[in-house]
Amino acid sequence: MVDWLYYSLLAVSFGSASLCLIAGMFSRKPSLVTLGSAVLTEVALIVQLVATVVLLVLGETSKGDVVEFFGYVLVAMMVPAGAVLWALAERNKFSTLVLAVSGLTVAIMTARMAQIWGLA
Repeated sequence: MVDWLYYSLLAVSFGSASLCLIAGMFSRKPSLVTLGSAVLTEVALIVQLVATVVLLVLGETSKGDVVEFFGYVLVAMMVPAGAVLWALAERNKFSTLVLAVSGLTVAIMTARMAQIWGLA
C-alpha cells in the first residue's frame, strides 16, 4: 500500500460521503454527481488493488496478514457497487444517504487496510 494512494483514497471516499450527505440532507434524489462520486470511489479502490498486487509481485511485504488485507479490499469494493445498484433501483433521498454511508464505510475500511499493511 502506497502512502499517497492511501491518502488519495481517503480524500475521495470522504469527499464522496460529504457530497452525498449534503445532497441527502436537502432531500435530493441520486443524481449523476452523487452516483459519479461513488463510482470514483470504486475506481480508486480498483487502483489500490492493482497497486497492491504490483507491490507484492515486486517483493514488498505487509506487516499483517495479506489474505486479510485483500479481504478488506474486495469487500470495500463491494460497498460502493452495492450502494450504486441500490440508488439506481430505488431513487429517493434515502438512496443518496446510502451512498454517503458507503463513502464513510470505505474510508473506515481503508484506514484498517493501512493498519494491516503497516502504514498507520
